[in-house]
This record gives sequence, structure tokens and C-alpha cells, in this order.
Amino acid sequence: MTNKPSEQASRAEYARRINRVLNYIDAHLDQPLDGAHLADIANFSRFHFHRIFAAWTGETLGSYAQRRRLEKAAFRLSCGSKETVLETALATGFQSGEAFARAFKLKFGCTPSAWRSTTLERLKTQAAAIGQPPGSQQSNPDQVFGNLHQEDPRAFGEPQGSCHLKEEIAMDVRIIDLPKAHIAYQRLIGPYGPAIGQFWRGTIAPWMHSNGLSDQTCYGIGYDDPSLTPASKCRYDACVEVPAHLVASGQVDTQTLPGGRYAVARFKGKPEGFANAWMWLTREWMPSSGMQCDDRPCFEMFSAVTAMDAET
Repeated sequence: MTNKPSEQASRAEYARRINRVLNYIDAHLDQPLDGAHLADIANFSRFHFHRIFAAWTGETLGSYAQRRRLEKAAFRLSCGSKETVLETALATGFQSGEAFARAFKLKFGCTPSAWRSTTLERLKTQAAAIGQPPGSQQSNPDQVFGNLHQEDPRAFGEPQGSCHLKEEIAMDVRIIDLPKAHIAYQRLIGPYGPAIGQFWRGTIAPWMHSNGLSDQTCYGIGYDDPSLTPASKCRYDACVEVPAHLVASGQVDTQTLPGGRYAVARFKGKPEGFANAWMWLTREWMPSSGMQCDDRPCFEMFSAVTAMDAET
């Protein structure tokens, strides 16, 4: 006879398996998504997988994939890329420009071409919204980290989110090759903001301490742009570099942070300056550099002390 797993342990295991499916979907948005294959990735019954997915995410598999494809397309259109609207459609899993245009207008209220042409005006509106009084929804997840008296490297792949621009912001950006990193992560789904700092201190810090990882490098990955993704659906991974032999369990899972060429900037300042730095990097430096975003996630790399000492 085996002991029945606790409800908490069972929920953690389900969350870990669902996260694997979400990761796979994001990496394969340009391809057809087969429910049976996704069920196998999560190690769930193929018969019950659709019900389980909907119960955990609040969306059907089809609705979730459609939303992520459109959000990805909207981001690509805003990036200053020279690809055509049709190329954007095909790169995000739509079979034709017409189907893409219909779905895009239904979600965002305008055509893909109009969305691209009004990017600057939209960013100005988003930036103004960040200046709202305390209690307003913050657009950048990284604003929750405090005690940034240390200089920590910030590595960026695909820039996301929106920030308030200050002309005096300027950082020394270098193009370097970074090795891949094996990381353990736990995911928080919900509004970006103080909850992320609480997540690090209340959930990640105890786990790191119990596994002897308190001195390891930490990473923060905010996958979604709150101006595109509903706040309740935004995903944030709190990550810790771990040995390759670490075995994931419960809600903790492992993945590889891609290596390769990155634009890297070092930030030193107060938490409220993070938003300005993000805006400057993604909306000023990136377009003027002649480079374009790729499909790797942006991430921040920092010491464990920086994360755990953050104030809400």
C-alpha cells in the first residue's frame, strides 16, 4: 500500500506538468499543436487532458494558443522588424494573412498594419500610465526588487514590457556571448508587481536554503507584456542556477536558459529607475543598434542577496 500524496504535493506536481505544456506551446507557436502530444508532455491522460488544461489555466487549449499567437504577433509588429505582416502571421502559426488579420482585429480592434504604425503613440500612452499614483498596476515586474546597491549584470534577449522613458538614462551596452545555464524555476502567474518580491522571499528563498543553493546566481524571467496580456495571465519564472544532476520535484522544474549572443547592460540605481532603464534599452538602444529581437526570453541576472533583500 502506498501513501496518498498530500493535496499540496499533488497540486504542485500538476502545476509543474502544466508549466511544461505552456513552455512547449510558446516554443512552437508557429506549428500545429496536437492535444495528444501535449498530454504526453504533461504525462496526463489524453482523454482528460483538455479538461485538466482548462481547469488549471481558465482557458481551453485552443483559446490559450490563439491568445499567445496574437500576443506574440503584436509584440513582433511593435519591435521595428522589417518582416511583412504575412511573415509575422506565418511565424506565429496562422495559415494565411487573411485569417491573421481577422483574428488580430477581433482581439486588438485594429489591423496589424495599423498596430505597427501606431506603436510610438501606444508606447507614450503606456509610459504615461506608469506615472499613476501608488496602487496603480505596475507594468514592469522588475520594479519590485529593491536594495540594488550592488552592480548586477542584466542580460536581455527578446525585450518585453513597457517602461517610462527618461532621456538622461544611458547604460553601457555590450554584445557578448553567454553560455547556456541550467536552472531550476518556479512560476508565478498573476499581476506583475510586489507579489514577485514576496514570491522570492516566501517561496524561493526557503527552497534555495534547504537545497544549499543560497549562493547561486538568480534569474528573473517575465514572459508577458502586461499591455497585451491580461494581468491575471502574466507569467514570471523565479530561477536559480543549479547543478545538472539536480532532480526536480513538486512545483520546481528545470530547464536550460539559452546561450548565445546577448545585449548586456549593467544597471545600478534605485528600483524606480528600472522602468526607465528598460524603456531606454528596448525603445532607444535596440532600434538604433541595427539589431533585431529574437525569440529567446529576456532575463535579469542578479545575486541571491539582491533578490532576498528586496522590499515590497
